[in-house]
Amino acid sequence: MGFFSKIFKKEEKAEPAKKAAAPVKDAAKEAAACGCETKDANAVVGLQAADLGELLPGAPPGGKIKLAIYWAAACGGCDVSILDTNERILTVGDMADIVMWPIAADGKEKDIAAMDDGEITVSIISGAVRNAENQHMVKLLRQKSKIVVAYGTCACFGGSPALANLVSGADEILDYVYTKTPTTANFQADYSKDKPVIPQYSYQAPEGELTLPMLFDTVKTLDQVIDVDYFVPGCPPLQETISHMLKAVADFAYAGVALPPKGTMIGVTTKTLCEECPRKKENARITKICEPYQVNIDPEKCLMDQGILCLGPATIGGCGARCTRVGQPCRGCYGPTEDVQEQGASIFTAVASMFPIREDDGIIGEDEIIEIMSTIKDPLGYFYAFTLGKSLIKRAVKEGGQ
Repeated sequence: MGFFSKIFKKEEKAEPAKKAAAPVKDAAKEAAACGCETKDANAVVGLQAADLGELLPGAPPGGKIKLAIYWAAACGGCDVSILDTNERILTVGDMADIVMWPIAADGKEKDIAAMDDGEITVSIISGAVRNAENQHMVKLLRQKSKIVVAYGTCACFGGSPALANLVSGADEILDYVYTKTPTTANFQADYSKDKPVIPQYSYQAPEGELTLPMLFDTVKTLDQVIDVDYFVPGCPPLQETISHMLKAVADFAYAGVALPPKGTMIGVTTKTLCEECPRKKENARITKICEPYQVNIDPEKCLMDQGILCLGPATIGGCGARCTRVGQPCRGCYGPTEDVQEQGASIFTAVASMFPIREDDGIIGEDEIIEIMSTIKDPLGYFYAFTLGKSLIKRAVKEGGQ
């Protein structure tokens, strides 16, 4: 309740937030014009897979392009999702020499550093920038690549790693992980009571200096560190989304087809997820927020109407509402809609619009608002689960602006 009680205190009036620049979203309509949105009203709702043509087209006329795939601060699901192309991975093999893909190919950092600037045609980078190694590698790949793609929600918006920005910094995280969790606290009490053992960034061993990448206080999105050409959202991106990315690259490599405008978000529609969801919306009024397991879910009724917090109204379409179709609320992994940069504030407004207040029955009191919002167990975790890194909030700060 603490988070929302602060918001609703009458005496604490925040200045209106300026609308953040959203170059990525400005290009969404361009993406739709390039085939990223279904045009047939009778077709299945959501993004349709691109026609990729022949499975094994052979090398492009000018020879294979060079492709790098790098995994920064992320869970690894985006890397695995590339294999969701199934047999189309063979098309990638025909089209490109993979010069780096840590989970699948043996490209080394020194090999990339030795390349000419711009020698790599496309670098696909997943994950946020969390530490010094992430930062070094994405800057190196940017220098050596003609095109850089931010692949997946963590690269585009910060994703789950950016929730670390809600604490004061890296030292607090390290202290908690290595001294406060039950297992590590027990270890420290048994073996290092006087001086807790916490990983060091540098250690002088008999064999020489050993180092670990420095953990940054702030987790950043990819475009907050380097210039990014294209964005592919999703946690992870779905097959249909990946097919549009692959088609853009293949058309460019084989036929010289112009790439979409820089800044395009590939693999989304111009609709909201709610517009792709088949559930019936009745605009019911809610008096509390429930978890899915607390509700006997009606398979046809809007989840929000059933009191289940769903980010569909503030999330851009493209996934075909896969989660809501099976009774799970949208958590917003495809990011905010074209007209909304601040996804958390947008969903907050959507929830507030469903409070029990109507033109003909008076107003709802502040205490009632706080009571309803207090039923949300983790407000920031819900509203900014995937987009904190690109939000106006960005991170927690200590009193005094530090």
